[in-house]
Amino acid sequence: MKYTKQESLQFIAEEDVKFIRLAFCDIFGRQKNVSIMAEQLPRAFKRGVAIDGWSVTGFDNSVHSDFILHPDPSTLSVLPWRPEQGRVVRMFCDITWPDGTPFECDTRSILAKAVEDAEKEGYRFAFGSELEFYLFKRDENGEPTKVPYDKAGYMDIAPDDRGENIRREICLTLEQMGIIPECSHHEEGPGQNEIDFHYSDPMSAADNAVTFCVTVKTVAMRNGLVSDFSAKPLKNSPGNGMHINFSVTDKNGNSVLTPAIAGVLDKISDMTLFLNPTENSYERLGKCKAPKYISWSAENRSPLIRIPAAFDEYKRAELRSPDPTANPYIAYALIIYAGLHGIKNNLTLPPAADFNLFTASAEELAKFSQLPSDLKQAKKAALDSEFIKSHLSESVIEFYVNR
Repeated sequence: MKYTKQESLQFIAEEDVKFIRLAFCDIFGRQKNVSIMAEQLPRAFKRGVAIDGWSVTGFDNSVHSDFILHPDPSTLSVLPWRPEQGRVVRMFCDITWPDGTPFECDTRSILAKAVEDAEKEGYRFAFGSELEFYLFKRDENGEPTKVPYDKAGYMDIAPDDRGENIRREICLTLEQMGIIPECSHHEEGPGQNEIDFHYSDPMSAADNAVTFCVTVKTVAMRNGLVSDFSAKPLKNSPGNGMHINFSVTDKNGNSVLTPAIAGVLDKISDMTLFLNPTENSYERLGKCKAPKYISWSAENRSPLIRIPAAFDEYKRAELRSPDPTANPYIAYALIIYAGLHGIKNNLTLPPAADFNLFTASAEELAKFSQLPSDLKQAKKAALDSEFIKSHLSESVIEFYVNR
């Protein structure tokens, strides 16, 4: 349910809510929050809540560090792991400077603008992500290790799959928060898991992705484990992907997915820094089913973009290169702009790669361009890109390049 201001105030009064976590993300998509008492919410809606962003990555301007959080009532969600009495809810916030000007490094506002720009052009995007993560044991002091929770493999079942009950608890917790997972299963790596989401509007999908990571970490900790969303936690095991499913329709509800896919393929190298922002990200690409070549197919999972067998409103594309260290607000925004680029320029798809790229000959692979092979190449591609400069602020680009 998406609450209005009045409905959220009524919910808080009737459901014994004592604390509101005003949530926002740093420039790399890591959730932060400030808690206020329930009595302060009307004032927060009216004037916002001031914060000092001095130590928040991406907010640490050497001259100005005061910002205003503006809670979005539609994102109200109870935190099920907090006490039943004196409940705690969370709301995501938009961020402005004290004079009301939108903060250029508020990545949630970047996505909001992308959605608005798409709707002005007559197009609507939807997203659904598939996020992978590892569960590792903790040592006798409670510190994280790299010892997997189990040794199960792809879609194995209990008792080999020891993560079954953890995934169940994660899914039930998300359901209590109004987020409905589509499916879950054990992944290929030891202790590796995946939970997928049904598609939704871009902002809800990004908020859900951020919430998902916090929920997984919380549930893992409650079970004496640690979750790991890094791109390549174990050197000789599969990496973690954040496969992004997207669709796009025109104002009449007709799919315009094909030129949008062509646009994403055309701009993927420019975007890669923001989809794969760490050095560890490039240890994953090109290995264990993670893509390396700029390609597409409707028949197999080795290309960069797969078009699953689906029809009507379920017709979508699956972008397989991003990993969970990506900021979903930036990732979805850039996919929207790349899709619009393809639609407006009536781009066409190159020939499909309807064969296994991981076992293909060198001659066959020579026909395809490659994603940036390391973080340095990805930074250069972003710096040289007019596409990136036209959709992200200089400050955002600078933080990613100088990370």
